[in-house]
Amino acid sequence: MFKTDTLGLRPLAVAACWGFVATSTAAAPCGNTAEGFSAWKAAFAKEAATEGVSQRGLEALAGAKYASSTIAADRNQKSFKYSFEKFMQVRGASTIVAQGRKRRIRDAAFYDALEQQYGVPAGVLIAIHGMETGFGGFMGDSAVVSAIVTLTYDCRRSDFFRPHALGALKLVDQGTITAQTKGAKHGELGHTQFLPGNALRYGVDANGDGHVDFYNLTDALASTANFLRQKGWQPGQGYQEGEPNFTAIQQWNAAGVYQKAIALMGLQIDGG
Repeated sequence: MFKTDTLGLRPLAVAACWGFVATSTAAAPCGNTAEGFSAWKAAFAKEAATEGVSQRGLEALAGAKYASSTIAADRNQKSFKYSFEKFMQVRGASTIVAQGRKRRIRDAAFYDALEQQYGVPAGVLIAIHGMETGFGGFMGDSAVVSAIVTLTYDCRRSDFFRPHALGALKLVDQGTITAQTKGAKHGELGHTQFLPGNALRYGVDANGDGHVDFYNLTDALASTANFLRQKGWQPGQGYQEGEPNFTAIQQWNAAGVYQKAIALMGLQIDGG
């Protein structure tokens, strides 16, 4: 069960971070079907252990199941092929903006504190939150470890997902997630759907309870602001396409229509 959200923002402590090492020359061979997944996991466990994954993470890897629904979703991504106008309509942009403006007013002190800390305006954070999970309404029903491990095994984008698989296993070691934690089909976590490697690197304990919880709104939005700041966000600069901070938004999601949507919705939520 997800924890109750809290908007109490306390002094921020960035979570521990490990650097990721390039793929080993003895990397486990990828595959495009469930056949061979068990053998791949055994080989990947050796790689993971050399990169600092310990007992709990390795046990989570051993228990990971081939996520057929994740593979089906990865091979059938349609929304990013839409025109910008169609994308905005399908994703309910007008509703996100309307609800986002209310959130901005209701929790002004919280968002103002985030902007003071990181320089990222409320509108951008709220737009991401609305776009990713409908403001926490649905944060996913797929087992994070199984999903991200399956994507690493799959031959299409093994190199991209490998650091996120290692990140997920290290998050298990830390106790940040468990092998049963649920997220999106591609293994994204929490309110703003962090990929596990990014969660490990940019996670923030913003409510001061001693651990990072991406299913807690305070931690999740502070972590999102931290990610953007670390990706080059310049406080006080614009974030529309062609402006300095649009490049930071591009680091959040690779799809052009998504990037433009966040920038436009963020401006509208901020009152622009």
